[in-house]
Amino acid sequence: MTTKRIVTGAHYGLKDWLAQRITAVILIVYLLYLLAVTFGHRGPYDYGTWYALFQSPFMKVATLLAAISLMWHAWIGVRDIWMDYIKPTSLRLLLQVLTLIVLVGYAVWTAVILWGA
Repeated sequence: MTTKRIVTGAHYGLKDWLAQRITAVILIVYLLYLLAVTFGHRGPYDYGTWYALFQSPFMKVATLLAAISLMWHAWIGVRDIWMDYIKPTSLRLLLQVLTLIVLVGYAVWTAVILWGA
């Protein structure tokens, strides 16, 4: 007797639970750093001030790390939603692929903004 496997539910366990927590911590640390820099700055904030802040290699790397963390965090959450609530396998796969394409596009776009001309 063969049993039909049901292809629903995320069930990725500890790995994804831990990834969500780690990415959340990275985002919180980045936010706290940005808040400290913002509120610790003397004088007016204008375009030149923000431009100078984001020209430092540290800030570029930190921002890219935060953006990648955000994309990974979003991927895990949205993928789990698709797997839990979209029952037709083909539709679920289509939505997952589209979500992945959009998130990778956002990550590339962020890198282009940070290191582009």
